[in-house]
Amino acid sequence: MNAFEAFKAAVPIAWSPNLYITLVRGIPGTRRLHRRTLEALRLRKCNRTVMRWNTPTVRGMLQQVKRLVVIETEEMYKARKQNEANHRAVRPPLVISHLPASASSSS
Repeated sequence: MNAFEAFKAAVPIAWSPNLYITLVRGIPGTRRLHRRTLEALRLRKCNRTVMRWNTPTVRGMLQQVKRLVVIETEEMYKARKQNEANHRAVRPPLVISHLPASASSSS
């Protein structure tokens, strides 16, 4: 289990006011009831995330399609998005001098 999964296991979903739900498995080949549940959650494509209030109704819907989705709290979602933004950030260019050390010091 990686650190993210350990963090997910440690955070109680019941305490979070908002849930971020991401569809991670494809819809084709699933039961009609699961497709209707995903449609009610407004999840139509893979890797799309929606925010829903943490209510017993929504938790029941998520229990039904738990193998198709990933559920995150607001803190977990923001941490993941920040980590992705840091990974995509522009890094400063590497400056490489091909001159020998003695030639660069004499100029």
